[in-house]
Amino acid sequence: MPTNAVIMWFRQDLRLSDNPALLKSIHQGRVLPIFILDDGCDWPLGKASRWWLHHSLTALNESLNGNLCILHGDAAKLLPQFANEYGVSHVFWNRCYEPSIILRDSLIKERLTADGITAVSQNGSLIWEPWENLKQDGTPYKIFTPFYKYAIANNPPAAPSHKDTRNFDTVKCLQDKNRIDKLNLLPDINWHKQISLIWQPGEKGARQRLQDFIENGLYDYRDGRDYPDKRSVSMLSPHLHFGEISPREATYVVQQAGDIDSNEGQAAHFVRELAWREFSYYSLYHFPYICQQNMKSQFDRFPWIKDQKNLRLWQQGQTGFPLVDAGMRELWQTGYMHNRVRMVVGSFLVKNLMIHWLEGARWFWDCLLDADLASNSSSWQWVAGSGADAAPYFRIFNPVTQSLKFDPQGNYIRKYVPELNGLSNKAIHDPSSAAAAELEKAGVIIGEHYPKAIVDLKESRVRALDAYKALKDQT
Repeated sequence: MPTNAVIMWFRQDLRLSDNPALLKSIHQGRVLPIFILDDGCDWPLGKASRWWLHHSLTALNESLNGNLCILHGDAAKLLPQFANEYGVSHVFWNRCYEPSIILRDSLIKERLTADGITAVSQNGSLIWEPWENLKQDGTPYKIFTPFYKYAIANNPPAAPSHKDTRNFDTVKCLQDKNRIDKLNLLPDINWHKQISLIWQPGEKGARQRLQDFIENGLYDYRDGRDYPDKRSVSMLSPHLHFGEISPREATYVVQQAGDIDSNEGQAAHFVRELAWREFSYYSLYHFPYICQQNMKSQFDRFPWIKDQKNLRLWQQGQTGFPLVDAGMRELWQTGYMHNRVRMVVGSFLVKNLMIHWLEGARWFWDCLLDADLASNSSSWQWVAGSGADAAPYFRIFNPVTQSLKFDPQGNYIRKYVPELNGLSNKAIHDPSSAAAAELEKAGVIIGEHYPKAIVDLKESRVRALDAYKALKDQT
């Protein structure tokens, strides 16, 4: 057995750069890097996340010269066993903040300590720890803006570590070379083939994505990020979720670019959006039930409708509203959805269809490459009106007017709903209301080539608002 060995337990930090736990382990001794796939958490990985994880682990293993050990099962049992087997003195990891994982990690620390092994956890996933940035009375903020203002004023984002972590002494892994394949993370169907043409999981891919954003999107980020056919968003969210780049490094690099290119306003707006991610983790930490329950308990009495048919049509991008359908098809085809469109499809589900936000959260969890429990839960509760600093329930995104405003030429719709390509820039946003002559000229038969709208927007809006009013009256 190796002497002077320490374990570096990789989790949602699949990178070598600016990795606090890895730096600690390098300074302590010979590094034994491991990853444990533990499906016992409250929300096991969805199919899209599993695909990404496979390739991210492969990239990390290459960076570690093939020495990443892989375990599969209950981490609370496997990690102490593995640590004792190798006779390590320390185990290092970066913290996760999901409720069930916090409890499990506490148990692991107890077991390691009882065995005489030092367990050390670090912050490698967030700019601010969730227990920082509290109000004067020690309670957490429930509104984003004061949280953000306090954090920026009192705890400005720290610079990333620039210490070289490319070459360090690792313990040779003796496991089978196909150990990552044995996790069976890749789906049985070839749904992911197109996704693999778009994304490059891993630390190298994260850096390339950030550089591409700085060169092609940052200059127009503040306004352009609302237009789904523009390249004005970073698309860093999967890389951030799997920790292939740290939020500290993303913040630092973008701020540097803002200073150099006079993009200060754009860079500041990007940092503000990163802070929304932080606020989601902050909310999940202080209110751990929000991944399953309404943060505002009055919504427990909301008359949600159980409608499997409409839910399925929404999932398949067959609602008859092109912007909604384009977003849902983008999700299926790419594992991603533009943020503006996420708000529109979310509003349509919980307000026009009055289907519980958890149904949307579950579908996104399975289909999104960036499926993140904190962001997914908080975002769905935001759009439903039931969460922290949420959009009021009466704010209902009209998918037609949103489409006219943010996809005026229909470029985004044409990309993902190609059966409507023949329609004019005006008619493509609401084909169910288009003139018969326009539809005939385009060769579009509603109900055959493209579905008729599954709800009336005005009627469904009134229905939702009446239900909300009744809920308020009860309260």
